[in-house]
Amino acid sequence: MDIVITGQQAWDVEIGSNCKNIALEFSKNNRVLYVNSPLDSASLWRNNKDPKVNKRRNIINKKQNGLEQIQENLWVFYPDRLIESINWIPSDFIFNILNKLNNRTFAKSIQSAIQQLNFKDFIHFNDNDIFRSFYLKDLLMPKLSIYYSRDFMLAVDYWKRHGKTFEPQLIAKSDICVANSTYLADYCKKYNPNSYYVGQGCDLDIFLDGMHSSEPKDIVSISSPRIGYVGALQSLRLDLDLLHHIATVKPEWTIILVGPEDNEFLQSDLHKLPNVIFTGSRSLDELPSYINSFDVCINPQLLNEVTIGNYPRKIDEYLAVGKPTVATKTDAMSVFANHVYLGKTKEDYINLIELALAENSVSKTEDRRAFASSHTWENSVGEIYKAMQKSL
Repeated sequence: MDIVITGQQAWDVEIGSNCKNIALEFSKNNRVLYVNSPLDSASLWRNNKDPKVNKRRNIINKKQNGLEQIQENLWVFYPDRLIESINWIPSDFIFNILNKLNNRTFAKSIQSAIQQLNFKDFIHFNDNDIFRSFYLKDLLMPKLSIYYSRDFMLAVDYWKRHGKTFEPQLIAKSDICVANSTYLADYCKKYNPNSYYVGQGCDLDIFLDGMHSSEPKDIVSISSPRIGYVGALQSLRLDLDLLHHIATVKPEWTIILVGPEDNEFLQSDLHKLPNVIFTGSRSLDELPSYINSFDVCINPQLLNEVTIGNYPRKIDEYLAVGKPTVATKTDAMSVFANHVYLGKTKEDYINLIELALAENSVSKTEDRRAFASSHTWENSVGEIYKAMQKSL
């Protein structure tokens, strides 16, 4: 098949993304055109010294070719047309008129790349791009249009402003919707009955090898039980009060938090507690050894619009190392119910951590590792193929 992908994540952004992994998996058996989002006028003005913006400006000015082959069957396209910045407009009606113009500009640019590659009867895969891809089904006329929901975008102010109106419409008019969490699949199903949960892929090789790693030097002298978290320490997502409760109720436990802190974490009373250790940021290849040094891993999420539907990839990382894990119970966590201790209250966390410490065994460790290793991009994209076949 020929597949055209549009979305939020540009190929040349350093951090990884679901969409890039899906594109790579698609390209094993199909021709794939990965379209970066078009440069908008505000970004051009605001970031005019950014090398990435300069590259896009050169492509728009016809000084550079915007179509690049990354590997066999996979091309990345930098659109050669500029769109306008319109999200600040308060009226949905006026926004819609201007957004349609932006979509037409975007579609003309994509069409030129499609013609260069001689794509025929292609499939359009939209990675959560509510606005810039809203009219692409109408303008590009793909054989199949797919909307991929991987985050609850309406929890973010930028997307909420017009997304409350337009995302339900986009979901409804897409041929199928696929989602990486059960919560998001149910959300899409409200507007489109052809909505499917396709799971989440993870790159877990270094974590599956992590159970044989040695302890980090800054952990060696810390007493057990060690209760650990690895990831960004953001007050929007993590429950500061819960962490404080665990540390004060169980002073014999050491709480180890690995990752960069936002201002709320930096200023929190957790820094005053002797049994709470902040390591700061660590590189990806160091994380398995930290996880392996913990007796129990935790994911103390807050329950809010941002977190309730998200698939927590860190849980797979914990399980890949074989560690007993305690996490906040959400709809998205239901797929982990047989392998993770799930709780809702502060008291739940205390009781479940104690249970996780008491019940740990070699067989449970192996079960966790086997479960995590099933969450591959091959399996997730395989579920997307199944959803596509039902429609095709």
